[in-house]
Amino acid sequence: MTDTLAARGYTMPAEWEPHRGTILSWPHKEASWPGKFELVHGVYAQMVRELAVGEEVHINVADAVMESLARRVLAGLGTNLNRVRFHHIPTNDAWCRDHGPIVVQRGESDAREQIFLDWGFNAWGDKYPPYDLDDTVPTRLGAQVGALVVHPGMILEGGSIDVNGKGTLLTTEACLLNPNRNPHLDRTEIEQRLRDYLGVTNILWLGDGIVGDDTDGHIDDITRFVDPSTVVTVVEEDPTDANYELLRDNLHRLESMVDQDGKPFRIVTLPMPRAVSWEDQRLPASYANFYIGNEVVLVPGYDVERDEIAAATLAGLFPNRRVVVIDCTDLVWGLGAFHCLTQQWPR
Repeated sequence: MTDTLAARGYTMPAEWEPHRGTILSWPHKEASWPGKFELVHGVYAQMVRELAVGEEVHINVADAVMESLARRVLAGLGTNLNRVRFHHIPTNDAWCRDHGPIVVQRGESDAREQIFLDWGFNAWGDKYPPYDLDDTVPTRLGAQVGALVVHPGMILEGGSIDVNGKGTLLTTEACLLNPNRNPHLDRTEIEQRLRDYLGVTNILWLGDGIVGDDTDGHIDDITRFVDPSTVVTVVEEDPTDANYELLRDNLHRLESMVDQDGKPFRIVTLPMPRAVSWEDQRLPASYANFYIGNEVVLVPGYDVERDEIAAATLAGLFPNRRVVVIDCTDLVWGLGAFHCLTQQWPR
């Protein structure tokens, strides 16, 4: 195919590039946080309040009743509701990173053209049906905001990829090559779809995801770009921890990788929090699941001592943004944190 989005000049911007806003879906599925659901809205509202300082926040809600609830919760924490936009789009769950639109664009800021990509969504390999509502979110939101929507014809979650905005994309073999996603496509064909629709030229593969990650190894719990030439990656210092070897393997792979121009990356390490468990289940707690807003970097907190190390590291990498740590020990019981909940809408 020669008339691809990439050939027409469309690319996926990096997360730190200017946002029009952040897209979210309001949490309403109690089964995602059994025994803790009543605590989740408070954590979520803190996230929205911080984001709304610097950008619009677009929240998918089922109807006027859910919108009214969301408004009350957000107002109760002093959120600037003038920056919040509600869209009556019902969802199955709140993980908008994976069911929301991935936005690609071309042109200069005064005449920029955007496309919402509606990749297929199957709830991480058909693990949590039903997911029919989530699978329609990009197209329905696109219709409401007047965006052109394109369907690449492949299952892809936003948390499974990260880009530096210059042509390089990071992902994992454990997720994208898992037969529960696109059994009809091989690695070469998957790479070609990523090139055609996201405008990337350099695709880098890490190995496994962290223990407790039910997504089969999303990159946003492991390694993230923080500028075009720098990655942060989580490491585990305890050799007896189940994450130790797999994170060492990913670090070694990164050390041999180069960017789209053939240059090695600057690699900055983040600690892993001490193991977080609930009802004997290891949860995917990771400092790599931070989210970069226009004015803030939201960092999930789990472990006061290591939270401070992670926050200080990210503050050094984002000197022009506030770094805010919010306790996510209850939120992560749903098997995700801030990056899993958010999807950037570039300006």
